[in-house]
Amino acid sequence: MKELQSEFRVINSGRNNAKNNMATDEALLSCYENEEQAILRVYYWNKSFTIGISQDFETYSYLKEYTDFAKRITGGGVLFHGHDISYSLVIPTVFLKDLTIKKSYEFICQFILNFYKKLNLDANYAKDCSDITLSKSDFCQVGFEAYDIIVNGKKIGGNAQRRTKKAIFQHGSIPLESLNNSFDKKIGTTLKEFDINLDYKKACLLLIEAFNETFNVHLIDSKLTKKEENKKNQLLKDKYDYCRK
Repeated sequence: MKELQSEFRVINSGRNNAKNNMATDEALLSCYENEEQAILRVYYWNKSFTIGISQDFETYSYLKEYTDFAKRITGGGVLFHGHDISYSLVIPTVFLKDLTIKKSYEFICQFILNFYKKLNLDANYAKDCSDITLSKSDFCQVGFEAYDIIVNGKKIGGNAQRRTKKAIFQHGSIPLESLNNSFDKKIGTTLKEFDINLDYKKACLLLIEAFNETFNVHLIDSKLTKKEENKKNQLLKDKYDYCRK
């Protein structure tokens, strides 16, 4: 199996609002330089929603219920948050240069499969499930892409990717519990539906553990550098101020 580079910075960000989470993602990617350590970030959310980079907020009526929202730097549809944990990865482009985009999803998402298997769930890619029909949806957790993760015939979580000359960026979301509102049918399946109760901090730590076990890398506890923090603050002021919160 292909191996990852030996060291990863690990940033355990905890809970934040949508604009801070998405500005942090963008800052990590835009500040990344060749030959720097790769980055794994884990985090969770206030009640919020995000949309893909090419979408418009005006298209949706959720602004009446959600005052916290942001655009992701990847594509895709609507994602509701506040019930889920997320991860972000920044990996040197050269590392996965021999893999197609689809194959890179298959490779990277091994650690997500491992996360679910550590919870005694039989997790597989949608492409490997004969009873799943691949389909598109305006809601990220409802449609089925080839490398979406399926447990007992149900989609759980989702992932998206963006590439630059220097880095491959990938992030994803794992629903822990229901929203208990009218949007529940649009968030896909949650861990609680499999009788698994994980709090957000423990789930993040388990995800880091699964990453380490899958790729056998040296994880270095980290936080945003001064350069990354400055970039995030600049983005919050110049780009993410539409979030209002």
